Amino acid sequence: MNKPIIYQLFPRLWANYNETRKYNGSKEENGCGRFADINERALKAIAELGATHVWYTGVIRHATAEYNNPAITKGKAGSPYAITDYYDVDPDLAKNTSKRMKEFEDLVKRTHKVGLDVLIDFVPNHVSREYKSVCKPAGVEDLGEKDHPEWAFSPLNNFYYLPGEKFSMDKDLMGYEEMPAKVTGNDCFKSHPNQNDWYETVKLNYGVYYSGGREKQFNPIPSTWIKMRDILLFWADKGIDGVRVDMAEMVPVEFFAWAIEAVRKKHKKFLFIGECYDPKQYDAYLAAGFDYLYDKVGMYDYLRGVMSKGWSAEGITNQ
Repeated sequence: MNKPIIYQLFPRLWANYNETRKYNGSKEENGCGRFADINERALKAIAELGATHVWYTGVIRHATAEYNNPAITKGKAGSPYAITDYYDVDPDLAKNTSKRMKEFEDLVKRTHKVGLDVLIDFVPNHVSREYKSVCKPAGVEDLGEKDHPEWAFSPLNNFYYLPGEKFSMDKDLMGYEEMPAKVTGNDCFKSHPNQNDWYETVKLNYGVYYSGGREKQFNPIPSTWIKMRDILLFWADKGIDGVRVDMAEMVPVEFFAWAIEAVRKKHKKFLFIGECYDPKQYDAYLAAGFDYLYDKVGMYDYLRGVMSKGWSAEGITNQ
């Protein structure tokens, strides 16, 4: 396989031709890019740059202030990594929201037509605090639907809980209530996260008993493993060519070995690119089936230093 050259494209911004840019303005005032605005001419221009893949960022439906509680949504547009429905796409990116999935599928076809492969984000470590699938296929059990919130931990649960504690923050939660509190996405096992925590998200439970010395309870296969594998297969069946896996190192490598094998039984060339910052874990995640790992430690941070902190360009070679 030739080394991929990936063009990252954030449709909400990239395809937005509105130049108002009003501070804290609404979507109607400042505009929003749409799948349909990423036309064949634009995609051909990306291919002419030498790119082999387009990484469409922010495709899967995530929390926004328009559809979710603004107190637990970061910014009006929200974070693309606070997923509210793994089986849906962001309604803001569609011209006709009732046909939003078809508009995304058409974008995939246009991208393939010019010879480019499609990547999207797979966010396996955490979801929005208000996760609820409105588009899950018939018969699919929602995350947390059969959880026992009275249990702090169980491999049967999809989330971690803090029994007897209510979620709170140093601000008005605007009516949002969570009792018992769920563990926050950045492994914050406190019911009162702060502004620097990933407070808009909750941690998914893959069967690692953190309070029990990180004991791994993987037999039988935890509920979350099965649900997340099925989500990967759902998107692979849409015709995408791979995923950029958000914060892969925060999810057990054993899950990826199991899930990647399952996906590749049906989609042999499906690409897995993992975000992984810990060099000590590189070998394990590559052995699990990842094609590539990347981080922003080292080269990225050094380039930022050269551009904004006066660091010497000589150090780039070493990085």
